[in-house]
Amino acid sequence: MEEVKCECGHINPPGTVLCESCGKPIGTESVAESQDLLDMRYDGSARRSITYNKSVIDKIWNFFSSVKVGIWLILITLAASAIGTIFPQQMYIPPNVDPEQFYRDQYWVFGQIYYDLGFNNLFGSWWYCILLASIGISLVICSLDRVIPLYRALKKQGVTKNDAFMSRQRLFGVSEAADKETLISIKEGLKKRRYKLREENGNILAEKGRFSRWGPYVNHIGLIIFLIGSMLRVVPGMYIDKMLWLREGETSVIPGTNGKYYLKNNQFKVEVYEKDKEDQVFAAALAREGDGTVAKNYEADVTLYERKGKIIPGAEPELTKVEDKAIRVNQPLEFNNYSLYQVDFRMNELNKMKFNLTDKKSGKKFGLMTVDLNDPAKKYDLGNGYRVEIADYLPDFYFDSDGQPASKSRLPNNPVFVFKMFAPDRPKGETSFVGIQQTMEPLGATKYKMKFAGVETKNVTGLTVKKDLTLWILALGGAIFMIGVTQGMYWNHRRIWIKRKGGSIWLAAHTNKNWYGLKTEINRITEGTTIQEPKDQREIAK
Repeated sequence: MEEVKCECGHINPPGTVLCESCGKPIGTESVAESQDLLDMRYDGSARRSITYNKSVIDKIWNFFSSVKVGIWLILITLAASAIGTIFPQQMYIPPNVDPEQFYRDQYWVFGQIYYDLGFNNLFGSWWYCILLASIGISLVICSLDRVIPLYRALKKQGVTKNDAFMSRQRLFGVSEAADKETLISIKEGLKKRRYKLREENGNILAEKGRFSRWGPYVNHIGLIIFLIGSMLRVVPGMYIDKMLWLREGETSVIPGTNGKYYLKNNQFKVEVYEKDKEDQVFAAALAREGDGTVAKNYEADVTLYERKGKIIPGAEPELTKVEDKAIRVNQPLEFNNYSLYQVDFRMNELNKMKFNLTDKKSGKKFGLMTVDLNDPAKKYDLGNGYRVEIADYLPDFYFDSDGQPASKSRLPNNPVFVFKMFAPDRPKGETSFVGIQQTMEPLGATKYKMKFAGVETKNVTGLTVKKDLTLWILALGGAIFMIGVTQGMYWNHRRIWIKRKGGSIWLAAHTNKNWYGLKTEINRITEGTTIQEPKDQREIAK
């Protein structure tokens, strides 16, 4: 396509609808000869998406420059985000639980479908990131496709406008010729209302609030920055939101720190509301929930350690104490951009179980063994030729749909063991099936059995490990977005053209919104002069 030269002498880019200088309708004959009001949304500027449609790049550009496409991308992303909140994301379920088993057991067939479709890790999935990237691309292309031609058209606009441009504005009027004092009075009125004036050959262009036209594009910049911040969360080290379950006396590496920091749970304490000791205001609520069951405060006394030297697989880490801290609700442990929040706890979780190798008939005991439920050893030597091996361990025992013994999770909620017992008179071994406070009949005719002898429990603190280096980017994007909203909502771009035409004065005006305000302003400016208030041609057409 070739550039278009207007009769005023200005050369316009291909695809221009209104001359950038004088505003004369150009292009197709129907546009030039029509008497309909002009479309001033982009001042008739040449948009790339309308002008070019041949190459693959043109088609991609045109696709993403469509506002409808952008809206559909946003709606699809919102719908996907809503689905992702129906059930908890995988990051919020216990780490030692099989995700597929968890969703199937907790939410039945709906949970299985949810897991199979990948909604359990929705916000970090590749296709969700593609949706966010597509919205960002759409915002960039939509903005560039409109703001550059609009900026060029407004910058190059002339003072003296074509007759067709004037007569096809929504506000237009013709008055008798005004004397010099009248025009001076009008110019003074325009200046009082903070219009910027330009004059040429006795014609006037008054303009104010042009910066409000950039409000939507400032919005887009804010959204783009916000999307960049959201997508940076999938970059390793930029965003961490993980759970850490820590038993009393246990030291564990803090997830997301690449093995650099460790945390030890020295003690976990829980304070509950007691009906007799609390204000009567809470009496009804405590009676409903049960006395002594509502947590008033819970905290973990912890010690933070930093690992020194390189990580050597299999070697014990060399730890240096950093600080002691009592982590309470809303009082996190903060260090090196990390924050550890107290969010949950489990009281009296099974930690160890004790068993006696016993003669079934006489009840004689041949040795006591203690099994760590979180890290059980394979073999236990009881001395004098007696030993026990763990053939199978089901930490959360239940019977599956086929009637076979299985485990719901790796948490020791209902531990069951299959022991292989060896004795001097039973060198090939015998089998015993043991659970909490019960010893099931050993498999087959046996002399020995493993008898349950007690448990040890520990309190467990649940901590959320958070690190967010994208927060300032999100805040910056949100702030810029609000600036754009304010910029476009509370100001208007208003222009008034006054043209001498023979023995009369032509007056036309345009605004991007609030036409009533513009009419009122023009009425006050022309009040007491021979210039008549322009008519609203849209109302006349109705």
